[in-house]
Amino acid sequence: MNIFRTAILMAFMTGLFIAIGYLIGGQQGMVIAFLFAAGTNLFAYWNSDKMVLRMYAAREVDEQTAPELVQLVRRLAENAGIPMPKVYIAENPQPNAFATGRNPQHAAVCATTGLLDRLSYEELAGVLAHELAHVKNRDTLIMTITATLAGAISMIANFAFFMGGGRGNRNPLGAVGAILIMIVAPLAATLVQLAISRTREFEADREGAVISGRPLWLASALQRISTNVQRIDNVDAERNPATAHMFIINPLHGGGLGSLFATHPSTEQRVARLKSMAAEMDQASQGPWS
Repeated sequence: MNIFRTAILMAFMTGLFIAIGYLIGGQQGMVIAFLFAAGTNLFAYWNSDKMVLRMYAAREVDEQTAPELVQLVRRLAENAGIPMPKVYIAENPQPNAFATGRNPQHAAVCATTGLLDRLSYEELAGVLAHELAHVKNRDTLIMTITATLAGAISMIANFAFFMGGGRGNRNPLGAVGAILIMIVAPLAATLVQLAISRTREFEADREGAVISGRPLWLASALQRISTNVQRIDNVDAERNPATAHMFIINPLHGGGLGSLFATHPSTEQRVARLKSMAAEMDQASQGPWS
């Protein structure tokens, strides 16, 4: 199913590139945009995970440099029945985490220093289990490709705006078309992100709770992260808003109309579902790991 969803996503994003190319330079612009889109799709498949990790200056760690974190990830990966992913830490005061990689054999999980500093061991286990659920469900490919292509669409839309008003270009709609591109193209890319992200987060919460066996650990972590996100900036995420949907909690600050375009379900909804799930499970299993 995720292979089909990824194909649809890439086809839609490619269509956006072609449409923008046509409005910038007519048929010639459309051909150039198609070639650019094809190259971007291919590059995103193989390299988007590396790009995202580089955006956040994440460093890889092992059992010598971060033994407790790596051992926890290994235990959870065994529970999930997936290969051990690479583990990264990003120097960032905001507590948050994300997973990336084109498949479970080439996956990575990244935690911020803020997450490691502010969460308990049990809450951290809940968060990492959620991220490994994304890996197990093969969400990470579509997450990273979406981030890469959405960023590229925003870039080419801005280019269309600056090139759209000149007399010598081939933009059929002129300056008006350039303005429409600048507004509509990034909005369309964002709507694709929203459609993918919200249902995916609910499923990763559920699967992550199964992996750890403790839904309340993740519920507590979500509440703590959400509270801290509101008052701690994530400068790297603000510079790269197309990656916001990858995090366990939206790292960007927003209010008002911004809530209509939230990349994640509300924390209250997610916590309520996890508490309901915990109530259905054996309450004795909600204590510390044995």
